[in-house]
Amino acid sequence: MRLELIPWPGPDAPTASTLRERLEHDGFSVFQWTDDPRAHYSPHSHDHDESIWVVSGEITFGAGDRQLRLRPGDRLMLPQGTVHTADAGPDGATYLIGER
Repeated sequence: MRLELIPWPGPDAPTASTLRERLEHDGFSVFQWTDDPRAHYSPHSHDHDESIWVVSGEITFGAGDRQLRLRPGDRLMLPQGTVHTADAGPDGATYLIGER
């Protein structure tokens, strides 16, 4: 699996409960996380696959030479072991994190 951004296809952002249901259906354990404005995460990786689904605000993930900006409804598939950074936008970000 490689780092993949999946934009939300609809005109309106989905609700957190809709996103949670979809993540759980895909076999993820889910929790919600909120970042303060301009929060920064230095390079790190995880020992599990993650799926990040933005509820509000925006956050940019970096991996290698790729920078992916996620807005409400956008989903990021983050494979196990992928070294990445994250930077919340000027209004912060709330997102669901699915782990498996």
